[in-house]
Amino acid sequence: MTEYSDRPRAVVFDLDDTLAPSKSTINPRMAALLVQLLARVEVCIISGGRFEQFDSQVLRHLEAGEDLLTRLHLMPTCGTRYLSWGDGAWQEIYAEDLDEDEKSRVIQVLREGAQALGLWEEHTWGDVIEDRGSQITFSALGQQAPLAAKAAWDPDGRKKTALREHAARLLPDLEVRSGGSTSVDITRKGIDKAYGIEKLVEQLDTTRAGLLFIGDRLDRDGNDYPVLAAGVACVAVSGWEETADLVGRIVAWLDGGLAEPPFTLLPAL
Repeated sequence: MTEYSDRPRAVVFDLDDTLAPSKSTINPRMAALLVQLLARVEVCIISGGRFEQFDSQVLRHLEAGEDLLTRLHLMPTCGTRYLSWGDGAWQEIYAEDLDEDEKSRVIQVLREGAQALGLWEEHTWGDVIEDRGSQITFSALGQQAPLAAKAAWDPDGRKKTALREHAARLLPDLEVRSGGSTSVDITRKGIDKAYGIEKLVEQLDTTRAGLLFIGDRLDRDGNDYPVLAAGVACVAVSGWEETADLVGRIVAWLDGGLAEPPFTLLPAL
């Protein structure tokens, strides 16, 4: 059952294809709206990328002082890490790192599985398998692949699903999820975006009803789905432009300029 209060304590965002195009810099309009939202409520970003990706895509482009940065919560690698601002720097609250044996097994399964399924591409842009400490990520075309190439690689999701199912069978002790358009993410069992949401709830001393989540992959195979399954109020978007329009309306609503919430929540599971 979805829990939701009339005014969110925090608004939580996915990053790629929600706040910014995949692996790309946040648009100045979106950055400005994010700062406006921070002035009104707590904001959390939770996504599959490393902290360095959060920094290059978003943080460097926010014109926000320390008073606002203390209201920004960062959850890289699908919530397996949590950082908040304090003493003039980003401080790590926790990190659910994989051990070396787990990493070795994951990398072997992903590589051999991709090769057996015919998904190991010769022409790639950057690392295909990346060790993110608390998460191992397979990106079929590499981490820096152009958006057009990624969109064309697996339009119906069958390739990614086949690799995810293959890895899940061989790694039953770990969490195997679909990531972005060409990626599969593997973390410790039970460590996903829903886990990160619970940690945020604890940190803010609130409940799930105090959160509003906005993301582009809330379908059953998407990496945002665990948030919806956990009963958090969720709004689906299809790109940063839609998110920017939505955030603008949310700011107006929080300021009293709109009488009703300017969004439609996805049905509860």
